[in-house]
Amino acid sequence: MKMSKKSPIAVLLGISLLMPTAALAHDHSTDSGDHGGAIESSVSTPAAELRITLDTALTEHAFLAIEAMRKGADGAADFDQAAGALLANSDDIAAAVSSVYGEENGAAFLEIWNSHITYFVDYVVATGEGNQEGIDQALAELEEYKVEQAAFFATATEDRLPQPALEEGLMMHIDDLLEVFDAYVAGDFETAYTGEREAIHHMSMFAEQLSVAIADQFPDVFEGTNPDTPAVDLRADLNYIFTEHAGLAAMAMQDGIDGADSFDASAGALFANSDDLTAAVASVYGDEAGDAFLDIWNSHIGYFVDYVVATGGDDEAGQEQALADLDEYIVEQAAFLDAATEGRVPAEALEEGLTAHVGQLVTAFDAYVEGDYETAYTNIREAYAHMTMPAEALSAAIVDQFPELFTGAEMPEEMPRTGLGGSQTLPYAWIALGLLLAAAGTIMITRTRKEQ
Repeated sequence: MKMSKKSPIAVLLGISLLMPTAALAHDHSTDSGDHGGAIESSVSTPAAELRITLDTALTEHAFLAIEAMRKGADGAADFDQAAGALLANSDDIAAAVSSVYGEENGAAFLEIWNSHITYFVDYVVATGEGNQEGIDQALAELEEYKVEQAAFFATATEDRLPQPALEEGLMMHIDDLLEVFDAYVAGDFETAYTGEREAIHHMSMFAEQLSVAIADQFPDVFEGTNPDTPAVDLRADLNYIFTEHAGLAAMAMQDGIDGADSFDASAGALFANSDDLTAAVASVYGDEAGDAFLDIWNSHIGYFVDYVVATGGDDEAGQEQALADLDEYIVEQAAFLDAATEGRVPAEALEEGLTAHVGQLVTAFDAYVEGDYETAYTNIREAYAHMTMPAEALSAAIVDQFPELFTGAEMPEEMPRTGLGGSQTLPYAWIALGLLLAAAGTIMITRTRKEQ
């Protein structure tokens, strides 16, 4: 396969158009100035932006693919819009590919990539019809897709991502989605939602390795920066958790208003996402601090639930109360993080960002209830993308506050060319996030939460 390449300016423009920018915090951290030696301490290098672009788009693909398959199994009225959101996500991924490898190769990628979405739909349809022959055909087509897609990426990256490792990773992705779907159809919702989170995380791992390969392939374009440093790992880990929160919250609200049998499991996945943030606090600073953090974080989830319940009961006063509670949460959370980061994440900017987050989820929910599914999924996608902003802001603040955790180590002589393995530096994220929260530990532990 012939791979044409675009100019460095076109590459950077393409990436910047895909990534929302954030004004929530100033990134005071700087890299070492020696890209061939010391590890960079910035979370906002060109290579970091590449990784976050891919992380956001690929994890959203897994999220939307599973939700579209679920809607298909249910014969839901919003299936077309869920599928449309999934295909729009494909366009975003193809745009990123085009920005690096040219429009022709971007189009070739899109055709291959969308084929596996079609095969998943075929699997859903055949399952609904009890058509074993159709199921087997869809599985065979997915097997062929795996080989073709792996060959594309191996060729594009000049074997920085070896085809055998790519095939293994793509097979994992396919198996993840099929196992989630089969569990959902069987009524095993706990397995389905646990599997959904695993599928999302797996795509975050792929984004890491793909960004490493591309940055190594085009060092001049990415200014010799590395997408796989402790600082960028922190941002990527927070990016994965925060974007997943938005997606899971939106779908749990839909399940709640629908009275779906899967609601408890979907809500459970959302709270498990909260536990990922809390685990660091509890493991380093004890259960009391962990419980305090969990309380403040989960309060806004509770207010969203209140809004759903009030909407289902045509309780306008209850809706207004839930929105008022969310307004209080916004001010409280913003003030807390401003204090904890010593002004690195300003309260005013945080309030603006948190207001946008709340507004996106409420608008998506209201539109869903009204049957305006196009608006609903547009806002779900906006909410997902918006959460990249607090991930960037918080990671920049943490790195600036605790630079010793993110500098001083030596980079390898060559960029790694491993297949689809995950980051080995996740503990940095947990340690640093724990330190951030500890900075306001006294406030957290002694805070009195209002009765709900």
